[in-house]
Amino acid sequence: MKSNTDYKVLGVSLWAGLSAHTAQALATGRYPLLSLTRLMGISCLLILLTSSVTFAQHSPSQNFNQNWKFNLGDDSLAKHQAYDDSRWRKLDLPQDWSIEGKFDEKAPGTTNEAALPTGIGWYRKTFTIPATDKGKNIYIDFDGVYRNSTVWLNGHLLGNRPNGYISFRYDLTPYLNFGARPNVVAVKVDNSAQPNSRWYSGSGIYRNVWLLKENPHGFDQWDTFVTTPSINDQNATVRIVTKVNFGSLGKKLHLKITINNESGKTVAAVKSVIPYVGLFKAYSFREELKVFKPILWSVKHPYLYKAVCQVLDGDKVLNAETTSFGIRFFNFDEHKGFFLNGRSLKINGVCLHHDAGALGAVVNKHAIERQLKILKDMGCNAIRTSHNPPAPELLDLCDKMGFLVMDEAFDMWKKKKTQNDYHLDWDKWHKQDLIDQIKRDRNHASVFMWSIGNEIREQFDTSGIRIAKELAGIVKEYDPTRPVTSALTETDPKKNFIYQSGALDVLGFNYHHELYPDFPKNYPGQKFLATETVSALETRGHYDMPSDSIRRWPHNGKDPLKDGNADLTVSAYDNISAYWGSTHEETWKVIKKYNFLSGMFIWTGFDYLGEPTPYPWPARSSYFGIVDLAGFPKDIYYMYQSEWTNKPVLHIFPHWNWQPGKVVDVWAYYSRADEVELFLNGKSLGVRHKQVDDLHVQWRVRYEAGALKAVSRLNGKVVLTREIHTAGKPARIELITDKTKLKADGTDLSYITVRVTDAQGNLVPDAGNQIQFEVNGPGFIAGVDNGLQTSLEPFNSSSCKVFNGLCLAIIQSKNYKGKVMVTASSAGLQPVTIFIDCNK
Repeated sequence: MKSNTDYKVLGVSLWAGLSAHTAQALATGRYPLLSLTRLMGISCLLILLTSSVTFAQHSPSQNFNQNWKFNLGDDSLAKHQAYDDSRWRKLDLPQDWSIEGKFDEKAPGTTNEAALPTGIGWYRKTFTIPATDKGKNIYIDFDGVYRNSTVWLNGHLLGNRPNGYISFRYDLTPYLNFGARPNVVAVKVDNSAQPNSRWYSGSGIYRNVWLLKENPHGFDQWDTFVTTPSINDQNATVRIVTKVNFGSLGKKLHLKITINNESGKTVAAVKSVIPYVGLFKAYSFREELKVFKPILWSVKHPYLYKAVCQVLDGDKVLNAETTSFGIRFFNFDEHKGFFLNGRSLKINGVCLHHDAGALGAVVNKHAIERQLKILKDMGCNAIRTSHNPPAPELLDLCDKMGFLVMDEAFDMWKKKKTQNDYHLDWDKWHKQDLIDQIKRDRNHASVFMWSIGNEIREQFDTSGIRIAKELAGIVKEYDPTRPVTSALTETDPKKNFIYQSGALDVLGFNYHHELYPDFPKNYPGQKFLATETVSALETRGHYDMPSDSIRRWPHNGKDPLKDGNADLTVSAYDNISAYWGSTHEETWKVIKKYNFLSGMFIWTGFDYLGEPTPYPWPARSSYFGIVDLAGFPKDIYYMYQSEWTNKPVLHIFPHWNWQPGKVVDVWAYYSRADEVELFLNGKSLGVRHKQVDDLHVQWRVRYEAGALKAVSRLNGKVVLTREIHTAGKPARIELITDKTKLKADGTDLSYITVRVTDAQGNLVPDAGNQIQFEVNGPGFIAGVDNGLQTSLEPFNSSSCKVFNGLCLAIIQSKNYKGKVMVTASSAGLQPVTIFIDCNK
């Protein structure tokens, strides 16, 4: 019987000691057959091999988040192993100490960084390593520390990393104690030099930490690179370029690669014999496998395969690396836009900053997943990681949920945007940081392009040519398969030096939607993507009349806002934007109209902490989001849902509680229908149809209490009906949880929406009740929020004031099973309790 595993004998090469040109040739496959006699004087033939991936994880890694100690403040002695940390706070990572603080108008980070405290913090962890691990290589991996982290082990300096968004690793092996003798890892995090960001960064070890134990015969971090150079209906060529290290000479080992589909069935495999080659300790491979009848990854069907790479000593697995990957192909066309797997696809994207609202910068997979679910339901299919390397969990989820990702590296280069930002670290660190980002993220199916910068100031002088070429060259060296862009603001080709560099595969422009139709004339032969758009301003549930005049707040970049609302709210009708931007409808009409416009990324998907432009203190978070900070959609969400999805949509607003006789503008977003009729207390107010490029319909109605009803129809048949009722006084608390079951793992989250209603269950649109929360059982309150940009209530509280009828409580599981009981109460209202099982 013929085996389904191919066996090949191959020679292998040592990366170290080869010329840069030769090493690059090996990596890119320029030399498919190369005589090692010419390279190293050894009579041996190198046969390179290949395969394909998305995110790689070495199997021996373990979560290293538990049982740390923390102290806010500086103490240089804390790096020493014998330091007394008995009085320090005990906690589990990830942690953001800024979000735990109080809002302060005088905070050194200013309201751009949410007016929250920064400073210096220290972390320490005491741990032991079994004596049986002697002989292994042991590493610590940090997914991200904001910012300027320095790490010691047992008093020995391991290194420093200024960039707060980059992932990095240290080798612990030389300084470890094995057996009963304890080890102490100490981390200093210095976020004291302010301001250093234009948005909320958070402070501390805010992403996950991992401990990795490997046999000396293993894979280097991020060295596996997977591509799919050939894809058709019958088969896909999956290529893996990787490197294997060897801790001793004379071993005859094997490299086995297995590809499994989502059901776990093996669809391709290869086993390669590695003969002893003498002087070499690191060997590179280029292996190609065929996957027959491949299922392609797409935004609607994000199908993932798994590749398992194993180093074998006979039947013994010395090391293994498991990688999920997608098979897909795409291209940009200067006339027709973007294509995924040969089909036209408009990129309907949003920009996201990294914070999770009330949780701050803390990375939690469930918080990210909730955000992505909300956006997916809106019809969003792409994310721009503004303006930094994202958390690995975001990319993992985008792979699984079907989002394209523009993976962005920098918000500035050598020229600063704030006094103490990354420009101070540019010369020393930009190359290493970019290489690490590309190598870490290049195998993700979701990542479809790289952005080397956002609104970079070097675009205005000739240094932009040199630096853009350098950065694009680095990207292409480590990933020649994806296009490079940069989010530009200068629209005059003669004045934009990053454009003139010729280093960009796709031109990305921020704002200026009115110039998009002339793009083919101004930039002949170029491919276009609107990398940042809109910047509209909205406060959820607040409405000002009239709604049909567009306003820019402020009017320009020199004068402060003078004609906004005194309470720093802004109308939720889509008619107000920052002076550099547009309303949502203005830009989407243009993007929708022209095929050569590949798509857009809206600023932003969610409100985010910091940058409350154009508002002063006490505003401390942004107004730009389609969804508010608590995760409650604003009305504009439903315009996109009506345009970006195939589902029937009918959304009418505003609420129906007004002063008698007031003239109120009623808007409706709808889809899968050709008309909407509006009724007030049973009387028809007329039928409306979208005209030409309209995205909503409107009625001007004199208010009277009662019921407002909208009916959408297609060819005379009713599609959907929606009603809004005049609400009475607050009478009830309603709790709605997104999960009824939690994992007892200490990280799972349940988001509980609190609605204050009248006796009939109608949301009270101006309710502002103070809600008290009590939690019993294996759970605790991780944060509370109401979405109001000017609220100065702390997020880490057991109380929250309702804003426009809504607020949110985030419940986090503990590490044991049972029932979580959550009770919400408020003066004059009956308490309400819900139960959540914590036993999965």
